Amino acid sequence: MPEKMKDDYKITFIRGATTASGNSVREIEFAVVELIDELISRNSLIKTNILSITFTATKDLSACFPASIARKCNGLDSVAFLDCQQMHVPNDVDFCIRIMAQVLLPPNYAIKHPYLNGAAKLRADRC
Repeated sequence: MPEKMKDDYKITFIRGATTASGNSVREIEFAVVELIDELISRNSLIKTNILSITFTATKDLSACFPASIARKCNGLDSVAFLDCQQMHVPNDVDFCIRIMAQVLLPPNYAIKHPYLNGAAKLRADRC
């Protein structure tokens, strides 16, 4: 176990989402970096305590893989990433990137799920 990890930490899941302003590599990159930055800062995460992140993207996002961007930012090259296409539902949020991060946190830690930009309406109770 990494030195900064305490024995009493537990595996916890953090959800979140954001929207890109369009379907270009640059627009997706901006959205992913912002979402990962918020995930880390809102939850005071130590990078070595991030075990994996699963991304889903709506079908209108096809310019690049969100995981390929996340792998390069914030020194997260040792985190397990997975990209999936979000199930298509009519009237879903456009250009939406969702995450489910598996992390190690102290017990009873108050998790802060980042729902940003146009995805804030998905979970107004968690913004």
